[in-house]
Amino acid sequence: MKASILDVPRGFWSLLVGMRITLTQFFKPVITVPYPHKTLPIPARYRGPIELTADPATGKALCIACKLCERACPSDCILVAGVKLKGEKKKSVTEFKLDFTKCSLCGACVEVCPCDAIRFSKNYNLASTSKEDYIFDLVARLQAEKKQP
Repeated sequence: MKASILDVPRGFWSLLVGMRITLTQFFKPVITVPYPHKTLPIPARYRGPIELTADPATGKALCIACKLCERACPSDCILVAGVKLKGEKKKSVTEFKLDFTKCSLCGACVEVCPCDAIRFSKNYNLASTSKEDYIFDLVARLQAEKKQP
């Protein structure tokens, strides 16, 4: 009986300590960002999914379909195909698929590319419930970017 009577002042003291902590934290400045309305700047070294780079003169992909990136990928998530067109010295890429569900963002494909045709993108908001949304056709994506002003 005596122990339960002593628990009331201890419980009240615990409540006061908790309320003091809550009130001090309540009046401190906010350190979080309301995400959908504001975003933080992306760091320069951020690694998003890979993308093809375009030749500034022609607008075509710099990729020569050498398949070095495909062989260097430890996750086996890159598929490259290309053909040699008439009148051109090098092959042109016709298909460049990335399965981002397997990609570990190791950067082996970016490092091994002899013509700097692959780079990391700054895309960070990749949310979906479907696996098919993470299989990227990078050639089609580059052509779609070229059409946009």
